[in-house]
Amino acid sequence: MSGTSLDGIDAALVRFGAKGLGCLATHYRPYPDDLRQEALDLHRSGPDELRRAALLANRLAGEYAAAVTTLLAEAAVAADAVKAVACHGQTIRHAPADGYTLQLNNPALLAELTGITVIADFRSRDVAAGGQGAPLVPAFHDDVFRHRSRHRVVLNLGGIANVTDLAPGQPTRGFDCGPGNMLLDAWSRRHLGQPYDAGGAWAAGGKVLPDLLGRLLAHPFLASPPPKSCGREQFDLAWLEGCLAGHEAPADVQATLVLLTARSVAQAVGRWCGRPEELFACGGGAHNKFLLATLAAELPQLRMAKTEDLGMPADWVEAAAFAWLGRRTLLGLPGNLPAVTGARGARILGAIYRA
Repeated sequence: MSGTSLDGIDAALVRFGAKGLGCLATHYRPYPDDLRQEALDLHRSGPDELRRAALLANRLAGEYAAAVTTLLAEAAVAADAVKAVACHGQTIRHAPADGYTLQLNNPALLAELTGITVIADFRSRDVAAGGQGAPLVPAFHDDVFRHRSRHRVVLNLGGIANVTDLAPGQPTRGFDCGPGNMLLDAWSRRHLGQPYDAGGAWAAGGKVLPDLLGRLLAHPFLASPPPKSCGREQFDLAWLEGCLAGHEAPADVQATLVLLTARSVAQAVGRWCGRPEELFACGGGAHNKFLLATLAAELPQLRMAKTEDLGMPADWVEAAAFAWLGRRTLLGLPGNLPAVTGARGARILGAIYRA
């Protein structure tokens, strides 16, 4: 999995058996700076973008293959013991209202480089069926995190924040609720020269700017009802800069962005998730202590924990989710939840590139 944060590749080796799934090994491969910048640049139209996108897709396939090779070597597992590589690809455009979503990858090349069957292009079938194509992980959350009697919410704090609502006796719901780490990381890169604000320490030293917070929270996506999904098209640095007066201290902006993430999550839970009892966080944002403390203050009625408490490390939930989705594809089983994405029905997701 390589997500909206554009930080790198999460690879998980997952085994499925009679007792469910087990995560046998994991590996993280950071993106080189120039690759990350090229992916960022391709989020906007520019010169020769078709060629640039094709070349980046090839390069990404090489990075994915290197992540797979290292993961299997560290786990001492041979490639021929692996049923498939499920690869999400790198999202560079997400426009379901226009009938498309684009994840860069060259799955044919990835199959050649690894010698393993590859499953890719998970989102486009759901979009073709009228859905958002995202989020797709709520189906996995339903399978591994649901409790018979406790009303749980699973919060993925990736580049974008998304929520899965697991109410006992009710269909699973889920949706993107706004920016997660994306703006926090971008602001940290600009002003600290660091890929992220470790633990939220920089933000904790700033003060929230109420007027700026009000302008940020006025984004129409935040109040729109599910099904819904978002990305850099809605929440990028250009949007943030358009909300600034120009004299704000950078640390104060960072503190305000933390509250933007926390409050947009809290408002989404309050509006569309009923009365949950507990929230389990995953994704890179689960390591941001200041963000989690701010979120706890916004949702004091919930018991808050990380998915580690449910047996799944926060960093590896999404990678494991796409292994789960890839297995569904191989078995000819649907991978989407129409109540989540808004698709006309359940669909088998992904395309298979045989080794």
